[in-house]
Amino acid sequence: MKSFTIQEINTILNGELIGNTLQLIDGPEQLGKAKINHITFIGSSKYIKLWAESKASVAIVNDNLTIEPGDNRALIKVKNADLAMAKILDLFNPPTPVFEINIHPTAVIHESAIIGVDCKIGANCYIGKDVVLGKNVVLYPNVCVFDETIIGDHTVVWSGTVIRERCIIGSHCIFHTNVSIGADGFGYRPSDDGKGLVKIPQIGNVIIGHYVEIGANSCVDRAKFSSTIIGDGCKIDNLVQIAHNSEMGRCCIMAGHSGLAGSVTLGDGVIIGGSASIKDHTTIHSGATVGAGSGVIADVEAGKTVLGYPAQDARDMLKQWVAVRRFMKNQ
Repeated sequence: MKSFTIQEINTILNGELIGNTLQLIDGPEQLGKAKINHITFIGSSKYIKLWAESKASVAIVNDNLTIEPGDNRALIKVKNADLAMAKILDLFNPPTPVFEINIHPTAVIHESAIIGVDCKIGANCYIGKDVVLGKNVVLYPNVCVFDETIIGDHTVVWSGTVIRERCIIGSHCIFHTNVSIGADGFGYRPSDDGKGLVKIPQIGNVIIGHYVEIGANSCVDRAKFSSTIIGDGCKIDNLVQIAHNSEMGRCCIMAGHSGLAGSVTLGDGVIIGGSASIKDHTTIHSGATVGAGSGVIADVEAGKTVLGYPAQDARDMLKQWVAVRRFMKNQ
């Protein structure tokens, strides 16, 4: 078990140490569940009152908060407790599953595939014709990478993920369990006789930039033609749908159960709240935010926050909700 003194932890955080404790710290924990050997976090004034009752010996605290450490307890004041928390979590992060051998004998790898140095390929993986893996790529057991796909250096793909043919994946990406990359886009049209549906071939691919993370059971569909594109640094939660020919700029965030219909365009730094739905062929410009559960049916201006169904300016929507509540109360 890892353990650190308060001084060792503060060396990593480079914060302002207030108070002191001789207690070794074995891990992080939330305020209400922390024990004497834990470090905890206070990022908002509403949690200050919980510090007195917490058993934690150390708390990382935003430097704009006023709080006393108490006896044999310490505070580390930092500019941003959330970012400091990320460093502490990384410090105590357990090791990832161990590969006894770099390439498991049950993996099926086509003779034309190019495997970079120090790649790790788990049991029952499939790697198709003309696939290229960069250096230090990790494929956990039961991953499928189909023909002509390229995966960049240091990308990690967890079990159950399927990456279809001709996709291009950047470096330092993380795909969690059961991600689908490059499945057919959802394209159908009524047949001429009106008695059925005609499937529209989806002949494009998916291009994913560097440092992209995609959560479990999310889907990124291939384009009808050209490419579905996810820009560098995008972070996608679990159970997210990204439809054919959509394009995401750099460092966008999509929370769980949200979805982009076909040919949606996101600028840089767009935030999509949980369960939000974006209509096909709409554009959400850079820096805009879509509130959770909203339905976007028209373009959204840069930097704007929209809310509701159909989505509109968040301030206008909140005023409408207040007016409706007052009306209902007076009935």
